[in-house]
Amino acid sequence: MSSLGLPCAPHNSLLLLPPSSCPLSISSPRSRLHSFSCLKLYGGHSISIGEAHSLSITTASRLVRPPETSMESCGSYGNGIVEKDAVEGDYAEIIVVRHGETEWNSDGRIQGHLDVELNQIGKQQAAAVANRLSKEGKISAVYSSDLKRASETAQAIATACGGLEVIKEPELRERNLGDLQGLQLKEAAKLKPLAYEAFLSHQSDQELPGGGESIDQLYKRCTSSLETIARKHKGERVVVVTHGGVIRSLCRRACPSRRFGKVLNTSINIFHLYEGDNKWVLRSSGDVSHLDPSGFLDTGFGGDRTSG
Repeated sequence: MSSLGLPCAPHNSLLLLPPSSCPLSISSPRSRLHSFSCLKLYGGHSISIGEAHSLSITTASRLVRPPETSMESCGSYGNGIVEKDAVEGDYAEIIVVRHGETEWNSDGRIQGHLDVELNQIGKQQAAAVANRLSKEGKISAVYSSDLKRASETAQAIATACGGLEVIKEPELRERNLGDLQGLQLKEAAKLKPLAYEAFLSHQSDQELPGGGESIDQLYKRCTSSLETIARKHKGERVVVVTHGGVIRSLCRRACPSRRFGKVLNTSINIFHLYEGDNKWVLRSSGDVSHLDPSGFLDTGFGGDRTSG
């Protein structure tokens, strides 16, 4: 039992209690927590009921359970054959990180190739992932998309890992989403119906009006870029900072038969790329254990099929 007489929950979990169990209630219509009666956070930081009562919807969206990290490895030779439990071999270990949060992530606005900076939460997330990676083994190089939200995250990592230079690669950019860029997803169907319809298409070769890429074009671009990086860093450990749509394509390359959920801001995904046999292994994915429960969005907007 806690000091408030509430039942205790495991570390890094969120406890939502029914009205009968709550000494106080949360009823603010501005909060996404208004359907619950009270809330208690565990895992390093707690929030008082009074503080929770005054949360805005944007802030409340960050108070979520950390998603489970997938530690089951799988691999592929690029021909649809999937191999479980990677074997030893000559490979580059590539730690792929999604950039930190931006105001457009928070606002549900499609970014694509538009250059949006990290917000304050994003900078804190970048510092957290940088601190973690600086303690987990030697990093030989740090690569990044040339968009600010990625390169700012990469710079934090590079500085923490011995003052490395950030190598910017335009091929690691997010998918170009054409006419949808700059719009909130909820308004896109009304303002740009043709682009929105194309965006929702299940045809992987469907390009988007306004110069937008197809999923196939994104896949070819980013997997080729990662293979180029791997060839330069055989036997080394490198970091690549990129975007949600790119990471989903990379995961699909390694594990073509597996479905992936949202890619949260500064989540860590570890790939082994083997030389000579076109083999990719995904060692782990979606790891945000470096963030406390208030450090990321529950929607992970931009990290799923609506990536951008």
